[in-house]
Amino acid sequence: MQALQGQKNGHASRRGSADDQAQKPSMLVRRGLIPDTRSQRVLALATFVNMIGSGVFMVSAALFFTRVVGLPLAQVGLGMGIAAAVGLFAGVPVGHLADRRGPREIYLWMLVIQGAAMAALVLVQSFWLVLVVLCMGELARSAGGAARGPLVRGIGGADLTRYRAYLRSIANLAGSCAAVAAGFAVQYDTRPAYLALVLGNALSFVASAAIIAALPSLPPVPAPQIASPWEVLKDRAYVAVTVLDGIMSIHHQVLLFALPLWIVGHTDAPRWLIGGAALVNTALVVLLQVRASRGVDDRATAGKAMRRSGVAFFVGMAAMAAAAGLPSRLALTGIVVGIIVHTIGELWHTAGSLELRFSLAPAHAQGQYMGLFGFGAGLANVIAPTVLALFCIAWGVPGWLLLGGVFVVAGLLTPYVVRWAEQTRPYAKQPA
Repeated sequence: MQALQGQKNGHASRRGSADDQAQKPSMLVRRGLIPDTRSQRVLALATFVNMIGSGVFMVSAALFFTRVVGLPLAQVGLGMGIAAAVGLFAGVPVGHLADRRGPREIYLWMLVIQGAAMAALVLVQSFWLVLVVLCMGELARSAGGAARGPLVRGIGGADLTRYRAYLRSIANLAGSCAAVAAGFAVQYDTRPAYLALVLGNALSFVASAAIIAALPSLPPVPAPQIASPWEVLKDRAYVAVTVLDGIMSIHHQVLLFALPLWIVGHTDAPRWLIGGAALVNTALVVLLQVRASRGVDDRATAGKAMRRSGVAFFVGMAAMAAAAGLPSRLALTGIVVGIIVHTIGELWHTAGSLELRFSLAPAHAQGQYMGLFGFGAGLANVIAPTVLALFCIAWGVPGWLLLGGVFVVAGLLTPYVVRWAEQTRPYAKQPA
């Protein structure tokens, strides 16, 4: 009898150990290679698929419009600029719709519209039709970003900071894969190759929508009775944070736009460094974004991260500017150091920016607040080439230092504006 009882206890012990092992997260989860929950993994997969398609189109868009559609390069630049500017205005109203109707459904439909707009590009031949289709796609893209914000917040769970950083690493990894895929098509330089890239991007939007459909629906957060339908436009402190973040967001184009022109026209650094800069930047973001975001989990630490990022941008830009007139090896060293320091600033800026845009927004109005923040970053992306051409290329070394100083000032001001925003939160006691 005792032996039988002992055998039963042994079986129970083994079952308990097996159950404990089943409840333990997998090695991939423990190492941070995949998120904790199924919903987080679904959204991460949709992000990767979406960014693969978008990255492919971004790399090859100018060549597609000039070689396949037959538009002059000036019209291509004008059309894409107008569409980007028009798209900025969709974020707040559609974000408000996502707050009231549910973010998953709105985001899903915006992906479908983007896919339809992208597919329509293979049928249009005139500038005005291309412009209409591009505007439709940009409006859906901006609106989708606003709807995606509350979706990320609802799915991110307790460790939202880490999950946001993980999504950004995934997006950068997808962008690198997209650049490689687009490179093969550009190498062929044929009409079928460019059409395949555009249709592939259209399919990526549809595939992302199908993946998003697997997520559970998130019910809207009830709004207080005193809430205004467009309260974000009355939130002066949040608008101020958005302006400062928009100014600092110009840094995204420094390595992509200003540095290649600087290397070719003002330094003796090797030309392969133009592609190497993007690779170094992407690798550091993929590897370090999650780590750089640790500890940036409230408004105070986010403000400090923004302040550090402004200083890092100045130091990095000063190092890149100093390469002018130096021998080839010294120029190479200075630019590489500048790229690394600039990327560190980017990591800090991203961590602080993501925390502020979410934590300063009331839970019931995440969509419209994300829409305004996206407007600031989008506007910065539109004006960045002009600003960088004036400061860094036309004015040379003093311009690099002056623009770096602008980043420092914006970073130093951010913690003070964040404190103002904390004191003016109308729903400070509302649970997230």
